[in-house]
Amino acid sequence: MLARQLPLLATEPEPWELLDERLRGTRFYQISARGVLNSPASTHMPFWSVNPYVGCEFGCSYCYARDTHRYALERAAAAGAVPATLPLLPAAESFERNILVKQNAAALLAHALANRTLGESSVVIGSATDPYQPAERQFRVTRSLLQSLLPHRGLHVEIITKSTLVTRDAGLLRTLGESNDIRVHISLATVHQRLARRLEARTPVPAARLKALATLRQAGVIAGVLIAPILPGITDSLEDLALLFHAARDAGAAYIAGSSLRLGPAARRSFLPQLVREFPDFVSRYRAAYAHHDHAPEAYRLALKRRIETLKAEFGFEKSADRFGPRSTMKRSDGAPSAALQQLSLL
Repeated sequence: MLARQLPLLATEPEPWELLDERLRGTRFYQISARGVLNSPASTHMPFWSVNPYVGCEFGCSYCYARDTHRYALERAAAAGAVPATLPLLPAAESFERNILVKQNAAALLAHALANRTLGESSVVIGSATDPYQPAERQFRVTRSLLQSLLPHRGLHVEIITKSTLVTRDAGLLRTLGESNDIRVHISLATVHQRLARRLEARTPVPAARLKALATLRQAGVIAGVLIAPILPGITDSLEDLALLFHAARDAGAAYIAGSSLRLGPAARRSFLPQLVREFPDFVSRYRAAYAHHDHAPEAYRLALKRRIETLKAEFGFEKSADRFGPRSTMKRSDGAPSAALQQLSLL
């Protein structure tokens, strides 16, 4: 196969700049991104997306986004922009240890929104990285993105995070919400601290995330819980889900949504070894259940959906729509998850 022709008169790529290096070996590189607003056509998802970072320090074992980091490294290597200081690590580890910082993201987003009409489509911040991971405390890229949205009216913006740092921007989110539809989805798989540590060792503990949710709600921000993902046999019992629903209600969650684990190639490479270490009795069952598809078997998903809808009714949460559709067909009340949130819950 012939290689694609190189562009004529191409400019020299800007090398990445090492911004910081943490004690545990995580490195942060400034990159000059060419664009930051990803279209539905490019991601095959029914919303626009923005990711202020490539890679994530939280490194959750089931994360589906590890390949986005590999793709970024491959593109940069082809352009000659990868610095010699970048450690050679397996893709799954590099995702957690070499974080790419899009410090020009706010300017790129402002330019993109000035030249596009999004209509009823959502802009999801954090579909492939946590926008409030620890790096955000220093680099403030996510905050700059939100500030760039202040002149706009009528946008539908959704933020997905496991981090308590989101409360830093509660005032800004409330201000944005006066003229736009702003929602924060707190991602939480279980209320059990020890279990959470076995699945996602570096995320804030569940109690801290629930406190962050309560803080956002008290500040007047529309926020709810995304149970992401629900792990068959591990976090899906009626008792455990009921505890999570109870805690979400007590924290003031406006809505709750979630569905079972999607185990694509990237997640499979990191999550299955975690199962071997932490839940060896489940390994053969997961391999069989996900042998031919990224999703859990249909019968399981339907049973889980019924369980979730039953718990919503029991704890006073609004029943979600049965089908994903354009935002204009979805309810927009304070208690209803958006179409984008429901689609993301399948990831």
